[in-house]
Amino acid sequence: MVVQDHIIFTAKHGEWKVGERIISMDDNEKIAHFLARISNTVVDRIPSYLTGVINVVGIMSLAESAAGDDLIQAVVKLKSPSTSKKLGQMVFEEDKKLRKLLIDVAKALLVREVLSRFEDISYPEGTINELGIVLPYTADHVNFTAKHGRWVVVKRLVIDEATPNVDVARLLASINETVTAKLPVYAGIDVDGIASIFAGFKKVRKSEVPLVMERYLQFQSVPYAPKPFERHSRIYALQKAVETIGLPFHVPAKSLEKYLEKK
Repeated sequence: MVVQDHIIFTAKHGEWKVGERIISMDDNEKIAHFLARISNTVVDRIPSYLTGVINVVGIMSLAESAAGDDLIQAVVKLKSPSTSKKLGQMVFEEDKKLRKLLIDVAKALLVREVLSRFEDISYPEGTINELGIVLPYTADHVNFTAKHGRWVVVKRLVIDEATPNVDVARLLASINETVTAKLPVYAGIDVDGIASIFAGFKKVRKSEVPLVMERYLQFQSVPYAPKPFERHSRIYALQKAVETIGLPFHVPAKSLEKYLEKK
């Protein structure tokens, strides 16, 4: 059986029921916009699936106190040991190794919440909020499949009463990692060029954080992205800046995967 080129995202779980696809794969700009919507959609949902293992409300409160009114100083605070110590109090796990994995996840939630108070870290396409296609499964599930030339990916989880919410969060984070890695290819964003802006920084100390963030604030999308994706390129620049500093920009799927394996 020959599988037609396509990108499909569907989710059905409780009141969440959404789905959309594209099967005409000859327009790279259209594909990139769709991938951006998928990213926004899954990222929006991840925190709600982590409330059983992480104090998500507490992280939102911590973000409010950490943010202040200056982006650079807020990132300096995110890098500080005192913030890491406070994050340790936000996870519901006693085992030290498992606790560290959840702290990695909690840190990503905190970083995103703090950054969102200064910068728009969501892509401009919005989220998928409606069911526009027939669901491929009657059971609760999250499903992302794509095929375009040599790019083939299947990420799927059928959800039942035995499925921990953390596993749903893991799949959503994994989908986001795949999508955000592929989006620049279709959008024509020069991620290598963006990375080169921060290439001079290695093992960034707290005192160097302002220098890295200044590079981000000076970032100009031209010539790193075509006009429809200038804002997207700025998000990638911010991601590279905070990752250079040693902070996570996205919830790490690998940490959740390891947590589930060892739990």
